[in-house]
Amino acid sequence: MKAIRLALWVLIAAMAVALGWLTYEWQRSENEFAAKPYGVPFQLVDQSGSPITEAAFRGRPTALFFGFTHCPEICPTTLFELDGWLRQADPEGGNIGAYFVTVDPERDTPELLGDYVAGVSDRIIGISGAPDKIKAVVKGFNVYAKKVPVDAQKPDGDYTMDHTASVFLLDAQGRFKGTIAWGENPETAVTKLENLLKG
Repeated sequence: MKAIRLALWVLIAAMAVALGWLTYEWQRSENEFAAKPYGVPFQLVDQSGSPITEAAFRGRPTALFFGFTHCPEICPTTLFELDGWLRQADPEGGNIGAYFVTVDPERDTPELLGDYVAGVSDRIIGISGAPDKIKAVVKGFNVYAKKVPVDAQKPDGDYTMDHTASVFLLDAQGRFKGTIAWGENPETAVTKLENLLKG
């Protein structure tokens, strides 16, 4: 009986040590994640055709949205709302960078992106690039994007894109600070941007 009791105590102690180690590793990983810039390095082009890299997401806070120009509702609505939130949180402009990264580079050329974004906002910059490079950025920023045929019987025909509908918020060092969800309360969205400016 003593041997069984001793074995149980040893097992409990071992589990406590293992749990403590797992907790330590989880906190360490979380701290490392919070300390590093979010996403991956990239070399893409902006809506004017000029090169753009992850350096654009440094030096000031950033609001980052992934979408596509053929989007029927979520993208135009989000860009319109984001423009309004930016004008409230950053009335003079320039203190928050705002970017619209296409998840459909096959159709979204820089010129098309430029026309599309300009129709909604002069504060948001469109970003496009080669399909393989966009795919790497989408994956690196943990964004969901999937091509969906409009007609299931014609998989090679017209298509739409399913994609993450949140706006990513990054601080001046490019670190992840949260999101503005699709359908977020406008006052909450503005407060999030104001808090982003405060650092």
